Amino acid sequence: MYLIGYDIGSSSVKAALLDVDSGKCVASATSPAQEMPMQAPQAGWAEQDPERWWQEVQNATRLLQQKHAFDGKTVAGIGIAYQMHGLVCVDKDQLVLRPSIIWCDSRAVGIGNKAFAQLGHEYCLEHLLNSPGNFTASKLRWVQENEPQLYARIHKVMLPGDFIAMRLTGEACTTISGLSEGIFWDFSANDVAQSLLDYYKIDRSLLADIVPTFGLQGRLSEQAAKLLGLAPGVPVTYRAGDQPNNAFSLNVLNPGEAATTAGTSGVVYAVHNQIAFDEQSRVNTFVHVNNTEKDIRNGVLMCLNGTGILNSWLRNATGTLPYEEMNALAANAPAGAAGLRIYPFGNGAERILANQDSGASIQNLQFNVHGREHLLRAAQEGIVFALAYGVDIMKQMQMDIRRVRAGHANMFLSPLFRQVFANTLNVVIELYNTDGAQGAARAAGIGAGLFTAADAFKGMECIATVEPDEGQQTYQQIYADWLEGMTKSPLQLG
Repeated sequence: MYLIGYDIGSSSVKAALLDVDSGKCVASATSPAQEMPMQAPQAGWAEQDPERWWQEVQNATRLLQQKHAFDGKTVAGIGIAYQMHGLVCVDKDQLVLRPSIIWCDSRAVGIGNKAFAQLGHEYCLEHLLNSPGNFTASKLRWVQENEPQLYARIHKVMLPGDFIAMRLTGEACTTISGLSEGIFWDFSANDVAQSLLDYYKIDRSLLADIVPTFGLQGRLSEQAAKLLGLAPGVPVTYRAGDQPNNAFSLNVLNPGEAATTAGTSGVVYAVHNQIAFDEQSRVNTFVHVNNTEKDIRNGVLMCLNGTGILNSWLRNATGTLPYEEMNALAANAPAGAAGLRIYPFGNGAERILANQDSGASIQNLQFNVHGREHLLRAAQEGIVFALAYGVDIMKQMQMDIRRVRAGHANMFLSPLFRQVFANTLNVVIELYNTDGAQGAARAAGIGAGLFTAADAFKGMECIATVEPDEGQQTYQQIYADWLEGMTKSPLQLG
């Protein structure tokens, strides 16, 4: 018996096939082989075609079947993880009305800031735990203001994972965790944020019906089953945004536990049992996957948009070396990259900078001193320093982060990146043989009643532990210098 997990990213769709008995991932696949493009009709915009995600789900499923032959009738559940904060609009026939406005699109920043001021900081922070900011609700308001004829045709609005679940089952639904990431959830009322909907003039009927994060969310339709080579009726039993799901994937479920990831964006996500917020909404609180009315479990998230995308940009700009060679070359430069500093804020408005879209910058470049290795090292260091800046904000919320878990993937494949991270943040890193797709499959097992939370992680192993070393004091000073360099740019730190 098997479980399938899908991770719908902005770069690719990943799929994992998990054997229920052993808890081992027996096959994984990624589609497409090259990164999916983002469209940018204007500066600061970022869009993708939701139907492309669905096509890549089909492609990834076929690749799974090529890697490990299995009978589609033996799949007991499907789990979905997805890129957070995107907006998908469909009509009454479930046809997509426009490209999805995805997570790193900045067009709704002004709308969210205006709502924060007019609804009042006190209301927003006490009820939403966030500014409406550049989140899904504000993106929907942008569509209403700028594309009124299209808006009038909307039957349902969804997050990217809700859309994929709809393509699998034919049913439009969402979760409380998903509503919270779209800033559609009122934590005080434990209900949809009606005051925000009223302010934005959004009819509540546009929101999809709520289903549990773990549990039956619909069954595979005959049409979807035929496209995927699976059996009709397979239950979809889990969905969550990529960062709550990444935390689940790493068994980060309780207060004091933290997860991190460094893909296209970089995140540190820590579980809290308090209703907590940052006064400036530079880090954000969402409902965690295992939250209940009795046991509060919220996830506090700091996000850096410009993470792996900076590494990818440098790869294309400096000769398209394999990432492994780039990591080795970066390690040849000295700590601090001989004074070269990179500020990786070039992928849309950054929440940790109060939604400023400042662009990336390089400081102290000397043509007779710095080479490619310095540039690559300064990039990895700059990403870590920006993540550390976000964690500093989380610490101001009385969050004590001393140990973090990460999948052995993306930037965490770099030994240099891992050590700089441990030294700068003064944390122990545990690396596991898992990813978001595997986590979604394990969670689907809980939702299908095949696993308890206690045994869902059998087969997952810690493959390495990274502790601060003798370079810690050096990196504390380099980080302080990097922070001082922020004052030389247009950025205004809170």
